[in-house]
Amino acid sequence: MKQVVQNYKSGELAVLDVPVPGCKPGGVLVRSAYSLISTGTELMKVSEAGMSMLGKARSRPDQVAKVMQSVATNGVPATYRKVMGKLDSYTPLGYSLCGVVERVGTGIDEVKVGDLVACAGNEHALHAELNWVPKNLYARVPDGLAPRHAAFGTVGSIALQGVRRGEPQLGDVALVIGLGLIGQLVVQLLAASGVRVVGADPDPVRCGLAERLGAAACGDPASAAVETAVAELTGGHGVDQVYLAAGGGSNQPVELAARLCRDRGRVVDIGKCRLDLPWNAYYEKELDVRFSRSYGPGRYDPEYELEGRDYPIGYVRWTERRNLACFLDLLARGRVDVEPLVSHVADFDDAVETYQRLKDGELKAVAVLFRYPEHAGEAEAPVVAVPAVRRRGGTAPAPARSAKTPVRLAFVGAGNYATSMLLPHLAQRDGVALSTVVTTTALSAANAQRKFGFAEATTDLDTVLGDPSIDAVFVVTRHSSHAELTRRALLAGKAVFVEKPLALTEDELAGVLAAVEESGNDRLQVGFNRRFAPLLHEARKRFGARSGPASLRYLVNAGRLQHGSWYLRQGTEGSRFAGEGGHFIDTASWLLAADPVSVYAVATSGNEDGSDIQAVLRYPDGSTATISYVTTGAPGFPKETLDLVADGKVLRLDDFVRASVYARKRWVSSRLPKARDKGQSAELAAFVRAVRTGGPMPVPLESLAATTAATLAVQAGLAGGAPVTLARAR
Repeated sequence: MKQVVQNYKSGELAVLDVPVPGCKPGGVLVRSAYSLISTGTELMKVSEAGMSMLGKARSRPDQVAKVMQSVATNGVPATYRKVMGKLDSYTPLGYSLCGVVERVGTGIDEVKVGDLVACAGNEHALHAELNWVPKNLYARVPDGLAPRHAAFGTVGSIALQGVRRGEPQLGDVALVIGLGLIGQLVVQLLAASGVRVVGADPDPVRCGLAERLGAAACGDPASAAVETAVAELTGGHGVDQVYLAAGGGSNQPVELAARLCRDRGRVVDIGKCRLDLPWNAYYEKELDVRFSRSYGPGRYDPEYELEGRDYPIGYVRWTERRNLACFLDLLARGRVDVEPLVSHVADFDDAVETYQRLKDGELKAVAVLFRYPEHAGEAEAPVVAVPAVRRRGGTAPAPARSAKTPVRLAFVGAGNYATSMLLPHLAQRDGVALSTVVTTTALSAANAQRKFGFAEATTDLDTVLGDPSIDAVFVVTRHSSHAELTRRALLAGKAVFVEKPLALTEDELAGVLAAVEESGNDRLQVGFNRRFAPLLHEARKRFGARSGPASLRYLVNAGRLQHGSWYLRQGTEGSRFAGEGGHFIDTASWLLAADPVSVYAVATSGNEDGSDIQAVLRYPDGSTATISYVTTGAPGFPKETLDLVADGKVLRLDDFVRASVYARKRWVSSRLPKARDKGQSAELAAFVRAVRTGGPMPVPLESLAATTAATLAVQAGLAGGAPVTLARAR
């Protein structure tokens, strides 16, 4: 079998062929599926191995002391041979993995061959294809938990033991210093325990990640941001606990802990940082300094770890193994999310290159996983890319037009939606000239010209795109043509209003944004009209600002389609949700003032015109939006109902007819005197105004791209049966 090893004398890393370990009594033989690189502990060891002998001595004064004692006892020659022999040997790497039980040793009856287990220990959960793991250093993986997530079990146990040592209580405020892998897990565990968390790390990317995963605020420890956040959350008293999850030789973490901890607070050391405690600061506050020893009680006890002698639960509630099982349970129940921490997954055969890239700083990562050969073909967690919006040399504002000069519009497509929901709002609008209508059939173009007064009607798109007098093009065709027509119009230098969806595939979306970059023309609007609805605008204003995460529920009673509808042509036109879903995702994102970071979707089956869909979107601040898109509801029930809950307030929207806000004062709208206003008129007015003035488009292009990607992610999630990460290009 293969195993990752390192020569501590030379610093050499290698993947060696070594004998398969035997399956001894009291343990199991586990074939690795995924193992986790500890980007803190392991990289420190790898870096030390690359140092000179003097550098190694300086980094490990504890080992130097042992060498000097050996010299005094055994003499220089014997000690030298002993030290050089130890240094010039291969040592293993790794201590956290997930794998499948291949053989069961005698005395083991709680797992069987084929079970998935998470394993711990720097002698038993190594980066190797097979490991023998004693009884108290593995735990069965709960059903439904992905092996790549279960591989975090050991580092999760380290974080969990650190949190236990801090003894947090509901309502506490805690400071986590160091937002690497362990720090990110500590943040989530504290947040799940009802603790408000402030994070401190000089890396703004890690700070942003921690805030998305539950921290109330994060910042550079050298700035005033952390101190300000602590003061605001604690009323100036200081935090209840400080968790030191930082490494390195700086004494800044312990000094910051003393400054921001409350009187008689607790400081828990989880990482390996410098601990020159400023005596006065710690004495005056009578701070309780605690150490967290690795995975929990049992660590370093050979009778527990090797002989399998458990501690009675009445005396030791949380042992190594119980911590491991507890963390796996938290993962399985969704209380902790490790997927956002996965920066890279490497094939096991590429281990040496991966370590080198990490050491050189080429690969910047919070967590890196090795995937073993048997799982190389295993489906990765689905990811949908959110392409970066790049504007060639920065996009100059469109030239403003005289208020007396009409905005000349061309329509590509004149079907039911265009003629019933868009053109009636434009035909009589001052300052608008309907120049040309383009359709695939001559008669439909002639009908649109007659009804709405277009100056010209044609079936030739190139004529419109090449006409310099036309300011903006409306793309209101079938879904499959939207992306290509939009791309062509952007390249022709036109402002574009495209009905949803903007694109049906990731490649189509990337093509549209590539046209923006190539042409320098970002004058694009997608027909997401609900965010412009006057009633929803008023309700949002009455709801006011929020400080905490929100829960949003959006029920769409879509109803069944008539037999023969082109919406049913999923092979060419995409699913119903692909066509309509962007409306509801855009509305949720507008209300939550952010773009989603992940999507989880499930569907029922057996519906003639498409499955009922439940899509759960997660946002950076911890907010969630659940969109229930159903086709099997009663036709007499309202089509769209929405509830937004946050900060002790509730916003309710009933089908764009009535809205209410429940807060300290209740507000209820009056019933609209006419038909529902879903925002088309205001949306078109905003688009025409942007074209006339040269001002920004009504919705940022980045938001349009994010909403489209999230809509595509729903389809990817339905196909893959797993949460889909929305990966933003940098």
